[in-house]
Amino acid sequence: MATRQGSIPSLARLRLLDRVRTSTFSSPSRLTCRRWEQPLCSAVQTRVQTRVQTDRRHYSPSSKHSSSALAGLVKITPEVADAVATNKPVVALESTIYTHGALGELLLEDIVRKHGAVPAVCGILDGVPTVGLTVAEINRMVHEGAKKVSRRDLAYLAGMGLAGHKIHGGTTIAGTMILARIAGIRVFGTGGLGGVHRGGHDSMDISADLTELGRTRVAVIASGCKGFLDIPRTLEYLETQGALVSTFADGRKGDVNFPAFWARDSGLKSPTVAQNEKEAAAIIFAQEQLGIESGILFANPIPEEYAISREDMQNVIDVAVREADEKGFSGHANTPYILKRIRELTQGRSVPANVALVQSNVERAAKVAVELSKLLNGPSTPSKTSYTVQAPTMPILKGRISHEPTTKEPTDKEQHIHTTDILVAGAVALDLSCDYAGSTSTCGAKSVSPLLHTSNPAAISQSVGGVGHNVALAAHRVSEDGKVRLCSMVGDDIAGSTILSTIEASGLDTLCIRKLGHEYPSTRTAQYVAVNDADKNLVMAMADMAIFSSHSFPAYWNSAVSAAKPKWLVVDGNWAEPDIRIFLEAGRRHKACIAFEPVSTAKSERLFSPFKGPSPALRLFPHASVDIATPNQYELAAMYAAARRSEYLETPGWFDIVDAFGMHGGARDRFVRLTSAAMTDAGIPVQTVQLLPYIPTIITKMGANGALLTTILKPDDPRLRDPDSAPYILARNGAGDHPSVGGIYMRLFPAVERVKDVVSVNGVGDTFLGVLVAGLAQGGKVENLINVAQRAAVLTLRSRESVSVELVGLREEVRLAAMER
Repeated sequence: MATRQGSIPSLARLRLLDRVRTSTFSSPSRLTCRRWEQPLCSAVQTRVQTRVQTDRRHYSPSSKHSSSALAGLVKITPEVADAVATNKPVVALESTIYTHGALGELLLEDIVRKHGAVPAVCGILDGVPTVGLTVAEINRMVHEGAKKVSRRDLAYLAGMGLAGHKIHGGTTIAGTMILARIAGIRVFGTGGLGGVHRGGHDSMDISADLTELGRTRVAVIASGCKGFLDIPRTLEYLETQGALVSTFADGRKGDVNFPAFWARDSGLKSPTVAQNEKEAAAIIFAQEQLGIESGILFANPIPEEYAISREDMQNVIDVAVREADEKGFSGHANTPYILKRIRELTQGRSVPANVALVQSNVERAAKVAVELSKLLNGPSTPSKTSYTVQAPTMPILKGRISHEPTTKEPTDKEQHIHTTDILVAGAVALDLSCDYAGSTSTCGAKSVSPLLHTSNPAAISQSVGGVGHNVALAAHRVSEDGKVRLCSMVGDDIAGSTILSTIEASGLDTLCIRKLGHEYPSTRTAQYVAVNDADKNLVMAMADMAIFSSHSFPAYWNSAVSAAKPKWLVVDGNWAEPDIRIFLEAGRRHKACIAFEPVSTAKSERLFSPFKGPSPALRLFPHASVDIATPNQYELAAMYAAARRSEYLETPGWFDIVDAFGMHGGARDRFVRLTSAAMTDAGIPVQTVQLLPYIPTIITKMGANGALLTTILKPDDPRLRDPDSAPYILARNGAGDHPSVGGIYMRLFPAVERVKDVVSVNGVGDTFLGVLVAGLAQGGKVENLINVAQRAAVLTLRSRESVSVELVGLREEVRLAAMER
C-alpha cells in the first residue's frame, strides 16, 4: 500500500475526518486528545460492549428479545423474518433506486426470487422503518414522494412518524445497511457505491456509505464506486475504515482490477479477489464467526457487453466534472449534474449500462445469499472450520466448509438471463373446458348443442391457459434455446399458485409474472370457462380477467421490455387500452418488432381506442406501432369498426398511404381472385387493406378456410419483381408517389388439414401466433411460416391442453422454414 499512499496527498486529513465522524465524544476538548491511541476508559468500554451485544441480539434471528426490542419502530415483514430465522437466502435492496433513481422499476425483486432468494426492499413508509416493502408500498412512495434517507436521517423520520407525521423515505446504501443489519440480513445488492469526491481531501466531501461499511456488518455487492469519484482515495478510505474490499474475478486470471462502475477496470489492483459466489459466501461466514463488525464490499464488474471502456469514460468524466466545477455544482447538486452530463456525453449509453450493472449485482447477490445459506445450514460447525486468506491471484478460500467441488464459472447463457428473443405481454388464466357430452331424444335424434336453462352432461377439464400464456408456451416449445418470457399477473390465491408452479414446470420463463397481494382490489387470478358443443366447437365462454383491466404498472411494463430487449414483443388485447399503448411504445423504443393478438371481438377494439389522455396515437407505416396482427374474421371486423368509429381512417397520413396502394377500379374482381366471393362479400379483404396503414401485416385466421395474409410491400421488396409472387400482388404503387409503399401482397393459405377428431378448440389461434413469432424471431419470413404454424394449430386441436406438448416435434420444421428464402 505504500506506493498508493505516497501518491495521495493529505491522506491524514481524510483519516482525521473519519475519527471526528466516528468519535463517541461530544466535547471539543476531548477531541484534542489522541484517544485512538489510548485504551478506552471502563465506562466507554462498557458502553461499546453493550452496543455490540445489543447489535448481536438484534442480528440474531433466534433471539427472543429481537421482536420486542424492535416492536412498533421497525417493521420486518413475516416473509423476511421467517427467511432470516430459518437461514434461507435473503437479499436486501435499497429503495432509493425506485424513489430517487431514473431507471424505473428494474424487476430487482423478481431477479432475487428467480435465483432462489427472498428480496427485502428497505425504506421508510409512513414514518415506519420497514424491511420487506411490497410493490404497492414502493409505488406509493414513488407517486407520493419520498425523502432520501441515510444514517443521519433514520431517527428523524422514525421520530416524526411516532409524532404523527407520516413521511416516506427511500434509503441509500448506508440507510439500507442499517435496516438490513437490524433485520439480520447479511447480503445487500445495489448499483454503485458512494465514495470520496475529487478534491475530497480539501472539501471533505465523502459519502456516508464508506463510514457505514466501517461499522455495519453487511456484505454489499456493487459495481465499485461511481467512476467520476476519486477511486484511489475511496479505496484508501475503506482501508482506514477496516472494510474488506474484494472483486469478483469474473473469469479473469492473475491480478484483477477494481471496477469503475461503467468500466470493468479502474486501473487499480483490487485489494483481494473472489473467484465465485461460494468464496464470497465463505468470507461473509468467516467475518460473522470472527465477530468482526465492519462490512464487506464485493465489487462486481459490469457485464462485458454493456461496459464502456475506461479511456472513453475518463474523457467523458473529465468534461462533466470540469463543467460541474465551472458552473458551481457542488455538494448534493454535484452528483445529479455529473450523471446528467455523462448521460448526454455518452449519447445515452450510460443508461442501459446502469440498468445492466444493477441487475447483474442483484443476481450475484442472490447467488451469494444462496451459497451463504448452505454454509449456515450445513454440517460444518464454526469450531471445525478453518480459513486461509491468500494473495488475490490465489483462490481465497481453503477449508473444510463443504465437500462439494468448487462452483464452476457461470456460462455465457447463465450470466445474461435478462435479454430474451420473445417477450409476450398478455394474460395467463386457469382454464376450464366444458365439452357437452351430447344426448339422445326419445325419437332417437342426437343432440349436438347443449340445452339452455338446464344442466347438461359434460366432460370438464382444467388447464393453465390465457392468450399470453398460450402464445408464449407455443413459442417456447418450438424454440431450441427457450428464450421466451411471459409478462403477466396472477393473484395471491390457489389459482395463482397453481399457475406459477405449472408454468415453472413447463420451463417457461416466469421472471416477469407479477403476483399481486391482497392489498390490491380485484386481484383474483384470471379464469376462463369455455362451453363447447359435442363437436368441440365453442358455444360460449365466460372470462374473469378483471385483474388485467383493474391494475396498471407502467414503470414495471417499461422495465420488463427494457430488461428483455426482445426481438419480438407480443401484446394481447386483455390489457386496458393505456397499458396496450405503454407496451407498444416501450417495444418501439427498444427496437422490437411487435405483434398484436386481438383475443376477442370486444377486446380487439382496444387497439383503436379514441385519442385521449396521455396515450399516444397509433403510428402509421412505415413506423407503425404494430408490425403484425392475427385476428379471426370477427375480430377483424370489430377492429375495422373501431378504427372507423374513432376516426383513425380519416387522418391525412392514412389517406396518403391508401392512395399510394393504387386501388383504383376493379378491386372486387381482384379480391375475389385472391380470396373468394364469400370472403369478399363478407368484407374481409377490404377491411384488411384499410387497416394496413396501422398494421402493415395482417393474418386473418379463417378456421377451416385457412389463413389470409395481407401485407404492405416496400418499393424495394423483391416480391414485386418475383414471377412466383406475381399471382399474389393485389396492387402496385405505379406512380411511385409514396417513398415507403411499393404495393400490396395478398395470399390465401388453405388449411393444411381437415381435422375431424377435434378434442378442443381452446388455444388453437394462440398456438398459431406463438409458432409464427418463434419462426420470425429466428429470421424467417411470414409467408414461409404460415403453414408450419397451421400444423401446430392442428396439433393443439387434437390436444386437451391449451398448447399441445407435441409442438416440440416441430422445432426442426420451424428452423428450416425460418431459413427458407
